[in-house]
Amino acid sequence: MALFGSKPLLKSYREMGEQFYSDQRPTPVADPSLISVNPELAEKLNLSGSELESPEALQIFAGNVVPQNSQPIATVYAAHQFGGWNPQLGDGRAVLLGEVIGKDGKRYDVQLKGAGQTPYSRRGDGRSALGPVLREYIVSEAMAVLDIPTTRALAAVTTGEQVARESFLPGAILTRVASSHIRIGTFQFFSAQGDVDSVKTLADYVIDRHYPEALQNSENTEPYSALLACVVEAQARLIAKWMSVGFIHGVMNTDNMLVCGETVDYGPCAFMDKYHPGKVFSSIDTHGRYAYAKQPEIAHWNLSWLAQALLPLMDEVEAEAIKKAQSALDKFSKVFGETHQKLMSEKIGFVTSSVETSQLYSDLLELMAEQGCDYTLTFRALGDRLAPEGEATIPRDVFILPEALNSWIERWQKLLAKEKIDATTAYQLMVSKNSAYIPRNHQIEAAIVQATRGEGFTLFHQLMNVLANPFEYSDENKQFAMPPQPEEEVKQTFCGT
Repeated sequence: MALFGSKPLLKSYREMGEQFYSDQRPTPVADPSLISVNPELAEKLNLSGSELESPEALQIFAGNVVPQNSQPIATVYAAHQFGGWNPQLGDGRAVLLGEVIGKDGKRYDVQLKGAGQTPYSRRGDGRSALGPVLREYIVSEAMAVLDIPTTRALAAVTTGEQVARESFLPGAILTRVASSHIRIGTFQFFSAQGDVDSVKTLADYVIDRHYPEALQNSENTEPYSALLACVVEAQARLIAKWMSVGFIHGVMNTDNMLVCGETVDYGPCAFMDKYHPGKVFSSIDTHGRYAYAKQPEIAHWNLSWLAQALLPLMDEVEAEAIKKAQSALDKFSKVFGETHQKLMSEKIGFVTSSVETSQLYSDLLELMAEQGCDYTLTFRALGDRLAPEGEATIPRDVFILPEALNSWIERWQKLLAKEKIDATTAYQLMVSKNSAYIPRNHQIEAAIVQATRGEGFTLFHQLMNVLANPFEYSDENKQFAMPPQPEEEVKQTFCGT
């Protein structure tokens, strides 16, 4: 049985109209070799998991063979990039093979990233180096396990070819899966041209594919302000989840925000080691536009451009359209605040959030910044303070809570007692919300270096195995819980283009 079976890949995005895409077949590669496949994801997508490692599947993942009945495309979009307007971008190194219907009845895109030049490549080669493919595979799958909406990795292959960056590096291709790849920048492309008909076609498609509730929630048969509200709420929840795990996206341009509410494009991203609200990793973010603490503000700014694109659909009277758009945008602060407050309260053992729990975790974050505490391990070690005897806890040679937190810990324990939350209940909640393992920058880098040097993928596979169960600490995998030594610390991450 073939990878996609007898069912052809669907092409509903293509069917909207040729203004949304360019026909584009993947560019074949010389000598592909399999790095990794994701049978768990394949099963969810109703794909043939047993065929993932077949010679035919390898050729599909490499772009050397196009699946039967696939009509691959590259999609067009625009963007605000670091605040500056770029009127035309597009899939410069990605090819959308088509769509599949998952076991949940939803539609998913299957895309090859690094599959060669497209009409939107500008001066790029359309390829991807091995390092960015491994990074995206590791981090996107880690995010999925942490219950953070994200694109997924179905497969990764090497190409047997070199790509020219600052030096020559081995090439690779990622098979990426998303609920869709429609971006805020997709709407901006047509809005900037004054093509209201295409904006409407796209909006209707997004409602049908992602937010059918917008039709039920619409005002006076106008569903587009309801659509905006849906996207605003999805993004607010997404950013709250990023913040709760210490994740920094690094390049929150409007072309990197999917309207379906999933995280996309893991270029200069990172999970924080030492906590600081102003933390930046991206080598190109020299002014800290996309710093950790600024992510909610930037998301809201990006969403305002989606609102602008949808304005002509909301009301013929501009003032009324603006009023509707503002009402939808105003939902961001409330949804983000409530979601973030709940997540952070749970991280310190409280089932429900309150003014007191909010003050408590806010004070904790201030102390963590002052003390340079590891973000992930601080919350995990606090939970360990409540662990029943015999439970696996983070050993002291991995992380120790600083004494400067002692007075805060007393306040925390008093509030737990006041709320009548016993230690075992708090511990069980905290250990389920605070992972012992995250995809740490230095460990990802070590896996990339090993693979790029031609020394194999042992570290990559070890890391993937540990991150598949991030909440279950074991001494056997102690090295993957450890924060970096000073000489191991990764202070900058880089875009893969």
